[in-house]
Amino acid sequence: MPTHDAYEIGEIVYCREPLINDGGIPDVAADAVLATPGRRGVVVNTGHAEFDPGQAIYLVRFEVEGGVLGPPVGCLPEELTQDEAWARAVGAAGGAIAT
Repeated sequence: MPTHDAYEIGEIVYCREPLINDGGIPDVAADAVLATPGRRGVVVNTGHAEFDPGQAIYLVRFEVEGGVLGPPVGCLPEELTQDEAWARAVGAAGGAIAT
């Protein structure tokens, strides 16, 4: 599964692993699933981790029901991919990660 270490604002990406709210997203229950593998999203901002300026962070809004974009989610590069074929296969498998 190819990854990409530098996404640009506006690029379409797909979630590679389940993303769970760690309490950092207001008005969303702690431990709520924010995105599942294969879920499509768009990069809305980029930055770096405060504790490690060398660590890229991407704010991604993933699609929820009806194609509406959910809240921005902070993602590490390894949690994202632009491999649409992989994302479709995972989606067809019900979110199971193929190894």
